[in-house]
Amino acid sequence: MMNRSVETKRILVVGSSNTDMVIKTEHLPAPGETVLGGTFFMNPGGKGANQAVAVARLGGNVRFVCKLGDDIFGRQAKQLFAAEGIDTSYVFTDSDVPSGVALITVDDQAENCIAVASGANANLSPADLQIAETAIDQSEWILMQLEIPIETVFYMAETAWRKGKKIVLNPAPAQTLPFDLYPYLYLITPNKTEAEMLTGIQIVDEASAIAAALVFANWGVQHVIITLGSKGALIYSEGKAALIPAIPVKAMDTTAAGDIFNGALVVALSDGMDLWKATGFASKVAALSVMRVGAQSSAPYRNEVELWEVETVFHFIEIIKD
Repeated sequence: MMNRSVETKRILVVGSSNTDMVIKTEHLPAPGETVLGGTFFMNPGGKGANQAVAVARLGGNVRFVCKLGDDIFGRQAKQLFAAEGIDTSYVFTDSDVPSGVALITVDDQAENCIAVASGANANLSPADLQIAETAIDQSEWILMQLEIPIETVFYMAETAWRKGKKIVLNPAPAQTLPFDLYPYLYLITPNKTEAEMLTGIQIVDEASAIAAALVFANWGVQHVIITLGSKGALIYSEGKAALIPAIPVKAMDTTAAGDIFNGALVVALSDGMDLWKATGFASKVAALSVMRVGAQSSAPYRNEVELWEVETVFHFIEIIKD
């Protein structure tokens, strides 16, 4: 159970907001194939918004910076953020482009494929972050993803680092990053695919995952967590590595599992947990989320997590350096 006697530090999430349009199918369509689907539903989504909602539901003190279109999707999103207890003081509106939209197909094995029209997310700029500088000053933890322009991510990382803030980057969706970004990062949290793309190392086992983590460390990142799906999460920090096995559950929808993991991770860190315990907590929260359908709607509340008694097992790994 999380120690709520520790004062929660303010968390600033900077990122995207989308409306997810989801179809459940027996299998994901191949190129050129039409698959007759079952249930259709719309959910609020976007990696940044998913993470902000996850933080809020877990009791985090969260403020969200994003850009929405001046349309029904944007207005609904801002209302939902406020209803979740998220500070929306720096949720910007762009009257020139629509709000972001994601088209998602989910199959019977809970795997998904996603296409995103970024809309207003692509216009969140360094100039917007200059307006939001007070939010940076008042936060200790900064959580970002890559559904906003990379120059905006870089500006925020550099600005926050100079102010002594702790920057957590979830490098999703995967794309090439400037090397001078890495030294600003307190923590990077790629999944297996993203880690392989960024480091050039194919991850097939614990040793190769550690090798990829060491690349990030050599580039200047202080701490690394590589999520490995059903195999768990590999942590590398200060010369030590540990593998936290995934909690076995029957998954219904994995759409926002990574986002919810990251939101939970930063909440735990802001509450004073060390990186190892925080990762175990985040893995537990993500396991709960995949048993539900939807993005933000799958994020559990703190009381649900604390009532779900699952022991986290740490498998520490010896690091052998040449």
